[in-house]
Amino acid sequence: MIGFLRLAILGAVGAAVAYWVLLIYSRSLRREALEKEWDANPPEGGTPEGRDLFIEEGMAEYERSLRRKLIWLVLVLPAVVVGVLIYLVNYA
Repeated sequence: MIGFLRLAILGAVGAAVAYWVLLIYSRSLRREALEKEWDANPPEGGTPEGRDLFIEEGMAEYERSLRRKLIWLVLVLPAVVVGVLIYLVNYA
């Protein structure tokens, strides 16, 4: 039982670390894409404040996107798979 708890805790910590790394990486890719979009085609009379506003609006839109929500599968999917495997091995 202790071995299983140790595995569960290490698995949860590993999944949490993977989640945060993937989240930070995905946000940085989106921010970079927004910056490149602005730099490639700036509006007439664009100011640095306008660029910052454009990027912040794009990041707010990203926070509500499906891609952002799918990153949660990094935490949920391994736990579900392990739970199903335990059930199948012990009770099926």
